[in-house]
Amino acid sequence: MSGVVEADVLDDASAIEAADPGGMLRQVASSAAQIREAVRTAREAGVAALAADGRPRAVVVAGMGGSAISGDVLAAVCGAGCPVPVVTVRGYLLPGWVGAADLVIAVSCSGGTEETLAVAAEAARRGCRLLLVGGADSPLADLAARSRALFVPVRSVGQPRATLWGLTVPLIMAARELGLNDVTDEVLEATAARLEDVANRCRPDSEAFVNPAKRVALDLAGDVPMVWGSSPLAGTAAYRFCCQLNENAKYPGVFGELPEANHNQVMAFDGFFAEQRKGDPDDFFRDRADDAEHGLHLLVLRDTEEHPQARKRREASVELARGRGVAVTEIAAEGDHPLERIATLIALADYVTVYLAIALGVDPTPVSAIQELKARIA
Repeated sequence: MSGVVEADVLDDASAIEAADPGGMLRQVASSAAQIREAVRTAREAGVAALAADGRPRAVVVAGMGGSAISGDVLAAVCGAGCPVPVVTVRGYLLPGWVGAADLVIAVSCSGGTEETLAVAAEAARRGCRLLLVGGADSPLADLAARSRALFVPVRSVGQPRATLWGLTVPLIMAARELGLNDVTDEVLEATAARLEDVANRCRPDSEAFVNPAKRVALDLAGDVPMVWGSSPLAGTAAYRFCCQLNENAKYPGVFGELPEANHNQVMAFDGFFAEQRKGDPDDFFRDRADDAEHGLHLLVLRDTEEHPQARKRREASVELARGRGVAVTEIAAEGDHPLERIATLIALADYVTVYLAIALGVDPTPVSAIQELKARIA
């Protein structure tokens, strides 16, 4: 990676605003408002009516890109103890086993990618229970009207990846009505409050040495991030982190989740990108000119609820990495409820990736490569 890191720009709020013409930071800061608005919208749309037909055999969430993450978050919040499987489908095909006993939720911030529309239409043909979540006056809304499916309108805050909570909350509330999670209105409000707190700590006018997102962004700049989650919930946040590295910072990221990462990815600690650094990677005030040009950076997202063996593996992996000169950053989830914990991890990751983009002189909002690819295959 040859991008020049402009660390000083992150201490100048006006420079940050100028470097973010699409307003991605403002979009990220809307997360708490998204939760509150989505609670109201989902309730008004009548998600409570889903309980009338009883619990489905399975919940299948169809989506792509930033919209599909909502299905992963739903599965993480419902947890391993969920009485039915929660599966996310990315692509054109609905699994063959899905039928009338299952609930299919199609999610699209734009109102319907071709993949999501294809899966939703197939679900309607099979007689599946349907919940559609997306933009008003969109192809997805039209499909809901034609199939007499429940539809929850979502107001986009800009980019689909930044509207995560507007898309996810209706799914969480639907699952609550079906007895698949314990996310009360109080938990939803507590999560919104935590997102407000993260936004305050990561605000543009907060200096880098006290702003956790700016600090992590500067530490990652120029390195190859290997992002691990210490639990299935944290693993979902780690996957989201890598997606945001790609789309916001136009930057690579390697995803892993414990304990599986211990069975292969630890070998990268001995590889080309794990060369020794001259400076202490944990010293924020070090002279980065003395750092190695390239380096592997292990970024561990820590859940407060870890399997004892996973915790032991995490601690040993961190020690192993540091012993080989690999930089390590650990980010801990906050809150008691799974929704609070995953929200705080995702929120910090969103800010980190936007600040990383700005530090590298990259506009975080556009996704020109995606648009060009779509044009090529249209």
